[in-house]
Amino acid sequence: QVQPVESGGGLVQAGGSLRLSCALSTRTFANYAMGWFRQAPGKEREFVAAITWSGASTHYADSVKGRFTISRDNAKNTVYLQMNSLKFEDTAIYFCAAGPFATLSDNEYDYWGQGTQVTVSS
Repeated sequence: QVQPVESGGGLVQAGGSLRLSCALSTRTFANYAMGWFRQAPGKEREFVAAITWSGASTHYADSVKGRFTISRDNAKNTVYLQMNSLKFEDTAIYFCAAGPFATLSDNEYDYWGQGTQVTVSS
């Protein structure tokens, strides 16, 4: 069973930074593209960022471009989301997902973590 496990969420002031981590319990981590999604209260889940299996290509939502950076360490079976210049509207539960392609569509991802809460105070 492939199970992503997120960590690193918390409470931060606007303008601050957080780094989320997602570890994947599989020996074949390098076979998976990884994505980050988020869901704010009362809103649908939305795409945040994605990275190909090699890390050579990344994609970002317009709302986070220039502020967030996705990266991965295949030796550690871990993907990261560095979040800088956080805004109140970044408050959400952040989910990590694994799948065959680094797409913006959550339907393309096969495995999902439980999520980690990020709260940005204004």
